[in-house]
Amino acid sequence: MNPANAITLFRFALIPVFGVLAVMYGRSIETGTPDETLRYAALVTFILAAASDGIDGYIARKYNLTSKLGAVLDALADKVLMLTGLITLSFIAWGESDWIIPSWYIIMVVARDVSIGIGCAMILSLGIKIQVKPHWTGKATTIAQLFTLGWVMLKVVPLSPLYPTIIAAVLTLWSSWAYSLNCIRQVNELRN
Repeated sequence: MNPANAITLFRFALIPVFGVLAVMYGRSIETGTPDETLRYAALVTFILAAASDGIDGYIARKYNLTSKLGAVLDALADKVLMLTGLITLSFIAWGESDWIIPSWYIIMVVARDVSIGIGCAMILSLGIKIQVKPHWTGKATTIAQLFTLGWVMLKVVPLSPLYPTIIAAVLTLWSSWAYSLNCIRQVNELRN
């Protein structure tokens, strides 16, 4: 196992730690005795896990340690971390009763990921090989999701997280559309 993959596995290990700390903090709010130490611990754990994404990628590129397994693990760790944060903070309030990420957004994100997975499986079953290239809308969606999570976890802005969630939802739909069009275009080119 190379160092980049070890960092990715470390990120996987941090995900349940973040989830447990986030739930414990939410429960402390429900009992009327918010334990801010738990909030800061959850926040630091999430930031450490998110930052490790850049570190493992840097090490993999700098020392030529890239691999197909590493790319799959890295993408999976990113997705699991983001979904854990979004799902946890849509069920556990970190403040007022409306201080959660709306559940309709979680359904949208999960539906998008499931549809992408089904689409990839269908294309692979046809024996067609396509290239999935990063699109700016995908990166913008990730940034918007992180911003939404930060909005809830940092508690800096006294407005509902509905506002950044709407921006993230628009970008989620836009990126889904962009990736779908790219996939359809590539499949049509290969068939002709």
